Amino acid sequence: MSVKLLLGDEAFAQGVLDAGVSGCYAYPGTPSTEIMEYFQASQEAALRNVHRSWSCNEKVAMEEALGMSFAGKRAVVCMKHVGLNVAADGFVNAAITGTNGGLLVAAADDPSMHSSQNEQDSRFYAQFAMIPCLEPASQQEAYDMAAYAFELSEKQEIPVLLRFTTRLSHSRANVQLREKKPENTLRLPENARRFVLLPAIARQNYSKLCDKQAVFAASSENSPWNLYYEGTDKSLGIVCTGLAFNYVQEAFAGKCPYPILKISQYPLPKEKLKKLIQDCKQIMVVEEGMPFVEQQLRGPLGNSRILGRLSGVLPRIGELNPRIIREAFKLTLPETPAAAELLRNRPPRLCDGCPHSNTYDALNEACKDFPGSKVFGDIGCYTLGALPPYNAISTCVDMGASISMAKGAADAGLQAAIAVIGDSTFTHSGMTGLLDAVWENSPITILIVDNDTTGMTGGQDSLGSGRLDDICKGIGVAPEHLRVIIPLPKNLAGNVEVLKEEIAYRGLSVVIARRECIQTLRKKK
Repeated sequence: MSVKLLLGDEAFAQGVLDAGVSGCYAYPGTPSTEIMEYFQASQEAALRNVHRSWSCNEKVAMEEALGMSFAGKRAVVCMKHVGLNVAADGFVNAAITGTNGGLLVAAADDPSMHSSQNEQDSRFYAQFAMIPCLEPASQQEAYDMAAYAFELSEKQEIPVLLRFTTRLSHSRANVQLREKKPENTLRLPENARRFVLLPAIARQNYSKLCDKQAVFAASSENSPWNLYYEGTDKSLGIVCTGLAFNYVQEAFAGKCPYPILKISQYPLPKEKLKKLIQDCKQIMVVEEGMPFVEQQLRGPLGNSRILGRLSGVLPRIGELNPRIIREAFKLTLPETPAAAELLRNRPPRLCDGCPHSNTYDALNEACKDFPGSKVFGDIGCYTLGALPPYNAISTCVDMGASISMAKGAADAGLQAAIAVIGDSTFTHSGMTGLLDAVWENSPITILIVDNDTTGMTGGQDSLGSGRLDDICKGIGVAPEHLRVIIPLPKNLAGNVEVLKEEIAYRGLSVVIARRECIQTLRKKK
């Protein structure tokens, strides 16, 4: 068997390929983006004609993957943690319909919010949907779990969530590959009616899902990913989940004196937990992300024997690392300089030559004529317009919120409510907000910054490329208030006048600022 040096995301993608997947569906979002990019760069995936095109958003991707599962083939859908919010409707209901071909949902969480709006922990979603969850502790486990998860999914006819975190997704290790499996043949479900969630059918399906919980628990109890390591010092027991197991091993240099329970499959293995709690005086829970396990062990009234993020022994927020673990266990710290002594902070900024910088120059100049105006921003590299030297936008909440919030503010009486949204974000979740604004002819100006790509995540395809004008017209934007500007320094004066005219108009207007991303242009050249 061959060995490859792979990122955690890439190891999972290769594992999925080797397990006979027929389709990958995703919307780009750090730290999950590299899963789909690995598929798109794979010669094997191309030869097999594995589906590997970006979807317009995570909800659509989830439903497309469920459709492939309905047809009996193996599918994977990939997203970052906040993307799971977008996909939640289809995700939760897929647990009720069940699956036919294996269906994996890969959610990459972002502790410390390196490029995200929150530190949400996807394990809560698996618990909420009542489905199994796997959390790899290494790149090798990310690879091996793919085949295991597909088999579990098909055996139990249930989606399986795989939870990644930034550090595992974006670090490399050698991964040993296994023999490849063929793709499933087209095979429709014997009972296709279970996919029709009329209340009478949904109630039956939900009852069956509840009955399966004991099976999921038994599978977790006997899982090869949940391992109990004996220790000589029973004054403390350690529960490690996923990647945190490696942090503990590194902190103790591989010679931890305390018993360790490594958990990488959920629901929690109760019998193994009972043994650890019975054997040890106190329990330290070391988990990346939110205190998902610790909260369950402490109970609603708290339990002083359980230590971790909630008890304050570990920090409540942010990523863990071996230094933090050493401090928590009061181990001797290595004599190394602190990161602050080695690295100087470099605040993020727009690239030199970025079209958004010219757009913000024009927008700021135009807004001088409208005291009290507010600019509602959105998710993308153009969010950096909130920072100096532009200080151009006032909000950034979630994908597509700029248009909806601008409309709501206008409904409240705010004059000169302006929304700034990127081309990819617009097709992801801005079009429905625009439809609301069209219906009421809301007095807002929507500025679509069209750089012909999904720039913040590295330049993936934007599904609105070359179509934004037609999409806006089709939704109902009046042609006389659909304007296009080219954000270049030489066009500043003209662009300012266009923006002033449309901001002054007491109805809905859309201005598209169109110029290709400087980074994708350089790649083409």
